[in-house]
Amino acid sequence: MSVSLVGAGPGDPELITVRGLARVRAADVLVYDRLVSAELVAEAPAQALRIARDELTQAEVNDALIDHGRRSFAVRLKGGDPFVFGRGGEEALALAAAGVPFELVPGVSSIAAVPESALIPVTHRGVSQSVTAFAAHDVEKLDVAALARVPGTLVAFMGGARAERLAQRLIEHGKPASTPAAVISRGTLDDEQVQVTPLGSLAAATATPALVVIGEVVALRAALGALRRSAA
Repeated sequence: MSVSLVGAGPGDPELITVRGLARVRAADVLVYDRLVSAELVAEAPAQALRIARDELTQAEVNDALIDHGRRSFAVRLKGGDPFVFGRGGEEALALAAAGVPFELVPGVSSIAAVPESALIPVTHRGVSQSVTAFAAHDVEKLDVAALARVPGTLVAFMGGARAERLAQRLIEHGKPASTPAAVISRGTLDDEQVQVTPLGSLAAATATPALVVIGEVVALRAALGALRRSAA
């Protein structure tokens, strides 16, 4: 008996890994995030117990994984990758402390997949050689002064609703208002929305989930879009 912590990928159900899908299809118990697609949840066996994570505290999630992992094969299905703003580390530590065997199945993280879906490379030779990712659900607590000085690309998770305030704070600390920026809502899905604008004009996302990308790489989207259209 054991637990598998599985990354579901950035949104599109086709972006889960082969191993991840196999684990879901073998699950006796499936504990899943709200952002995981219904198609993936439906891949679990008909008799599997399905538990929505949003109805539980993190402590209750940990307890459920320990309890079910001792008696059956439980799968914790998480958006993106378990170790990228997914609390996978916390759950793995809880399982380890309880002596419950577990495995980690990496998932495609939104850090690169969502910008790529929107034709934005997070690194590009001669433009950006580094990527800094951070959670932006509480902009006021961020070390924005440090972020404003970091070279390369900034990728803000959970920052769509606070995009305008994030931009204001970065500009206050020296980031040029002309820096290209994008808010990508529901990335990789059919109803993906992309807002591209100078940092100084950045507005909050109109849909969630959303990722904010800030840096010169955003300007490459126009050229890549034109090339993709001409090759179609």
